[in-house]
Amino acid sequence: MIENTQIQLAELPQPQFSQKAEPIDLTKDTIVWRYQQVCEKMWERGLDVLIVYADREHGGNFAYLTGFVPRFEEALLVLHRNGEAFLLLGNEMLCMAEYSRIPVKAVHVPQFSLPNQPTSGYSLGEALKKAGVRKAYRIGIAGWKLLKTERKEEGYLNFDVPYYIVHSVGYLAGFRCIEPATDLFVDPARGLRVRMNANEIAHYEYGSSLASEGMRSLLDHIKPGMTELELASFLEQEGQPNTVQTICASGERFTDAVVSPRNKVIQRGDRFSATVGYAGGLTNRTAYVAEDEKDLPEKEKDYVQKVAVPYFQAMSSWYEKIEAGVCAGAIYELIEKIVPHEQYGWTLNPGHFIADEEWLSSPFFPYSSIHMGSGMILQMDLILKVPGYGGCNAEDGVVIMNASLQEQMRHQYPKVWKRLNSRKEYMKDVLGICLKEDVFPMSDLCGYVRPYLLNKTVNFCLKK
Repeated sequence: MIENTQIQLAELPQPQFSQKAEPIDLTKDTIVWRYQQVCEKMWERGLDVLIVYADREHGGNFAYLTGFVPRFEEALLVLHRNGEAFLLLGNEMLCMAEYSRIPVKAVHVPQFSLPNQPTSGYSLGEALKKAGVRKAYRIGIAGWKLLKTERKEEGYLNFDVPYYIVHSVGYLAGFRCIEPATDLFVDPARGLRVRMNANEIAHYEYGSSLASEGMRSLLDHIKPGMTELELASFLEQEGQPNTVQTICASGERFTDAVVSPRNKVIQRGDRFSATVGYAGGLTNRTAYVAEDEKDLPEKEKDYVQKVAVPYFQAMSSWYEKIEAGVCAGAIYELIEKIVPHEQYGWTLNPGHFIADEEWLSSPFFPYSSIHMGSGMILQMDLILKVPGYGGCNAEDGVVIMNASLQEQMRHQYPKVWKRLNSRKEYMKDVLGICLKEDVFPMSDLCGYVRPYLLNKTVNFCLKK
């Protein structure tokens, strides 16, 4: 018996939308807009030079201007506040300079290449000199992560890039002239990348759609006797790169430290979790391989009441609360009130920004004074861990758009606009989850929660 009378398990139509998403490239206007914003921020901060680090896992800020990440090598973008730019690239990425979305001059840095490859070319120090790094310049260094333990009064700063790069820059320019600048891109209150234009939203909607399409295929096909490998094949979509490790795990997860899918047979009654992410969106589903409570282990038969209902209540409240102007601290307090973390075991932020990275940064933390705004793409992310039970999780993303941004989307990307509205209607009419006027689902599966994965017609909804 479900205790919360607003929440019910019911036979409902699955989310099925006929219009398939297609890739939408970032336009030249978007890149110019980004370029200008970064240069303006540099002038505001008094930076002569901004150096942006990248590797395969941490390339979002670099790609914000260049359009690409350096795959298996490292790279630096050296941007002067007058707009002049240099790319410091290794052996196998040097050719990409000509494809950069902003005008750049290429400098070959063999140190950025794979181990034991040919080393003829500039040293890092020589390359930085060639890129215009000079003594007494004020230089910002951007990696990917905000470090909150800066101790400026001791003349010490934390940088989130490799030491050998920081040392080389500091040696050339003077260590007192360098400072962390990752916040310029990803700070949850003022970072340039936390607000998108219409082109960027349309671009990222493709990845979010891919993630939900893959997960929907998995949910349609899951049954006992299949292997994790067979099910995981449904998650991979159109050859696009993943933003996180794909997970498809049944029973006890990550035994022998293996996090990727295995040739493990899925059993009735298993706990189960699946995750797939592409640029712009991640989708996760965590529940039981069961038809109903009879399939659950004896001590876990009250899973729906103990875990799934509180989760759905918190999740649906998050969706209905999000809008431009709402304080992120109030969202955090709402989730804490519905599912206190000491009881339900969640430890991460209940939501975050998403872009090229699965987790850009998060405004949702205790006492946060950051307000939601138009252009923000937000991931609903709440992971409950109740001792003795499997989890319940259903991550997907939404975007906030004011009237002007909605009008641009309607005229410039009518197919995307139609998908956004179809999803919103499904959430309201079928699931009973009413999004605010300026909030739109980026995923086909927003709000869709099946606690029993084998019962493909029954899922949660709100009784309005």
